[in-house]
Amino acid sequence: MSPDFSVAGKVAVVTGGSSGLGEAIALALTAGGAKVVSLSRRPAEWCDGETSVTLSADLSDPDTMQQIAKSAAEPFGAPDILINAAGINTRQAADDVTASGWQMTLDLNLSSPFFLAQALVGGMKDRGWGRIINIASLQSSRAFAGGIAYGASKGGIAQLTRAMAEAWSRDGITANALAPGFFPTALTGPVFGDAELSARHAAQTCIGRNGTMEDITGPALFLCSSASNYVTGQILPVDGGYTAK
Repeated sequence: MSPDFSVAGKVAVVTGGSSGLGEAIALALTAGGAKVVSLSRRPAEWCDGETSVTLSADLSDPDTMQQIAKSAAEPFGAPDILINAAGINTRQAADDVTASGWQMTLDLNLSSPFFLAQALVGGMKDRGWGRIINIASLQSSRAFAGGIAYGASKGGIAQLTRAMAEAWSRDGITANALAPGFFPTALTGPVFGDAELSARHAAQTCIGRNGTMEDITGPALFLCSSASNYVTGQILPVDGGYTAK
């Protein structure tokens, strides 16, 4: 029997779907026949209003997740897939981290992914099928300068993903994370704005280049589809072999 890589007919919620990796994954889902709800502060320009819509949402407040989840289910029904792609990186040195910056980073990068998933798993349980894909990072397992708050949140995402899998996989809901290397997004603007630094990170990979948006969509669609039925609790590096060296 051939594996089923299709996402046609599924309903997906993508946080941070108006830019970066979230946008790339959302576009791939719509191209594959899924209906997509993008949750972001600003409108996702690619949404057509029929098979894809944007909902304005402040994801930095975990207490609003129940209401956001309710609104996200209105356009196309209860979601089958959740992509937690929204995030922030304050890039502060350890000595300069403030309590407010630390809390904002953890709220958006770690707390909201859990509480939004918690609010959406009920519908997935009812159908006996669901997919949660979190966005981890190179910093889930290693340290970078100026990344103490971000790294703490992404280390948490790795463990959160495993804990989600333990909690919900028996209900047919898999939970996995993609751990991207360096991709050209708003979060990595300082890297790609420095040609020498960008080249240094490219040289760290086994492939010899940094990532492109096309590199993230295949792994994402695999984890969103029934082809990954027996994959859960895993953190998949999509880094060109950066962590292999």
